[in-house]
Amino acid sequence: MELYFATGNPHKLAEANSILSKFGILLKPAPSPKIEIQSESLEEIARYAAEAAYRSLGSPLVVEDSGLFVESLKGFPGPYSSYVYKTIGCGGILRLLEGCTDRTARFECVVVYASGEEMRSFIGVTKGSIAEAPRGSSGFGFDPIFISEERDGKTFSELRPSEKSAISHRGRAFRALGEWLSCSGREHTLK
Repeated sequence: MELYFATGNPHKLAEANSILSKFGILLKPAPSPKIEIQSESLEEIARYAAEAAYRSLGSPLVVEDSGLFVESLKGFPGPYSSYVYKTIGCGGILRLLEGCTDRTARFECVVVYASGEEMRSFIGVTKGSIAEAPRGSSGFGFDPIFISEERDGKTFSELRPSEKSAISHRGRAFRALGEWLSCSGREHTLK
C-alpha cells in the first residue's frame, strides 16, 4: 500500500516509513506543500492540513503534526515547536528553563489519514523531561534535550532510531495508523 505524506521534513518521512514498513505501507512525499494554520490544537492543525492536501491531490494521504510541551513553560512551545526550534533551537529552550526545578515535558503527535470517504486521527504521547544540556547525535529537532521516562535517562538523540520509534510519540501514532489500515482492509495506491 502506498500513500502520500504531506510533509517537508525528510526526517519525519524516513521515521514514518521505518515504522509503517512493518505493515507493508510506504509513504511518498506529497507533491504539494503542507498548509499549516495557527492554532493551539495539534489535531486542528493536522486535520486542516489533511483536508487541504486531499482537496489538492484527490488521493488518500497522511499528515502529521507534533509538538514539545514543557510543563513549567505552560506547554510552550507546543504547536509552535517547529518555529521555535528554527528560531531559538534547543539552546533557547534550555535558557528558558535556567533555574527551573520542574523540567517535566511531553511530546505529542497527531497523524491524520484523509480520503474521500473519511478523516481519522491517531494520537501518540511520550512523557519525560528536559535535559540540562543537549546529548546524543541521532534524531532531529528537540531530540537532544528530551529524556523519555521510559529509557533510563537517555535523550531521544542517544537512542538508536529503532529504540526511539518504539517509545516515541510519532512511533505510537504511526503504529496506530498502520494497525488501523491493516485491520480495515483498505487498499490504497497513489493516484
